[in-house]
Amino acid sequence: MILASGEIRKQISDGSGLVIRPYSDACQQPASYDLRVEEAGALPPGRCTLVHSLEWVEIPADLAATLRCRSSFARRGVLVGGGFVDPGFRGQLTLALVNMGGDEIRLDPGDRVVQMILHQVAGGVHVYDGRYQDSRGVVPAR
Repeated sequence: MILASGEIRKQISDGSGLVIRPYSDACQQPASYDLRVEEAGALPPGRCTLVHSLEWVEIPADLAATLRCRSSFARRGVLVGGGFVDPGFRGQLTLALVNMGGDEIRLDPGDRVVQMILHQVAGGVHVYDGRYQDSRGVVPAR
């Protein structure tokens, strides 16, 4: 089941373990939350560029998230790689953005580039404890 906006807000406010900080009502969509980039940058044509989310997220054991490119960027040729967040992850998300278009795309701080869709995980008890836990800033492949 995908969480709707009301359930996302409820889980953030009731201490269920879901954290999105800083939270913005402008980023809350009907069934997703838009993640923003923290820093200015550029997506050169034909290249994969790593950027990080402004938001610090904490995903509880009973949720997981998929990351999808917002349609306004997808229409310009941007694809998102590595779009899954395991239960138990916490940190800023490193986003792998590939510009398949012909023009460089500028990113400004606060641009909403990726939708985070939250899903319930039935019987979730095993949580992520990998090498990207507590990520801050861009974290390249290790």
